[in-house]
Amino acid sequence: MLAQEKEQKVPQQKAAYNVTVNAITIAVTVQDKKGRYVNDLGEKDFIVYENGERRTINYFQHDQSAPLSLTVLLDVSGSMALEDKFEDCRRALHVLAEKILAPQDELALLVFADGEVEVAARHSQDRSAFLAALDGEKAYGKTALHDAVAVSPQYAVRARNEKRALILITDGIENDSQSSAEQALEIARRVDVPIYVIGYKIPRAEEILARHKRRSGLTAMGIVETLNLFAEATGGKAFFLDDLESLLSTLYEIKKEQSHQYIIGYTSYKEDDKYRRIMVTTPGGNYRIRTRQGY
Repeated sequence: MLAQEKEQKVPQQKAAYNVTVNAITIAVTVQDKKGRYVNDLGEKDFIVYENGERRTINYFQHDQSAPLSLTVLLDVSGSMALEDKFEDCRRALHVLAEKILAPQDELALLVFADGEVEVAARHSQDRSAFLAALDGEKAYGKTALHDAVAVSPQYAVRARNEKRALILITDGIENDSQSSAEQALEIARRVDVPIYVIGYKIPRAEEILARHKRRSGLTAMGIVETLNLFAEATGGKAFFLDDLESLLSTLYEIKKEQSHQYIIGYTSYKEDDKYRRIMVTTPGGNYRIRTRQGY
């Protein structure tokens, strides 16, 4: 609070205002028209807008060797046992831990099923803890996907490294959440963690969801639309895959993208808790820019 009303009233005293000063940090991915990552930009090449007003950049970092704190949010519900989905994911995550990530990167495992999100392995450079937790998991129960998306970014953002990301791996079936997709999105998009969504073997899940909606009369968003929204709003990306080879190549691609990201910071002054839109431009180049849409 910048000003506080005194007990004794003073004539013509101005009203007091609550102003919250926030240090906002955003991860920015820049690609050219051919999809190649652009790595030669400086602070002066970027312009940041919040609710249409230009903000002064007061922090800039582009270190391709900077360590990453990666959180894996893995769907371990019963539907993942179908079509070898869970076993494919387990094998791919072994490769992620053992070969894809750099030694200085941190890795954590969150799992969700039956309405619960569990921290199976905390952020650590020790891959053995992650792999032991992963190998101890079994697919069971219902899927509270929306609840997991609402909760997990708040855990991921507490990791120590400046570069942070969350990978959600799921078949997209939703049948147990207390939160709607819209409520989960509202929470996730306010947290400075890009969500990379891997929708694995979705077509079967879409069939199951369609039958469930016909029985219950639901008109919820489709799986692909929902997962795309989670990724786009947070500055991440969605991938829809059907085989182990594609799953492995996608994990490599996510790690590659993280190494090419720019980290940009600015100061925001808020007088309320309303959502703020963020836009980043590069006037000097015709690039595709991806970052979180607001907070």
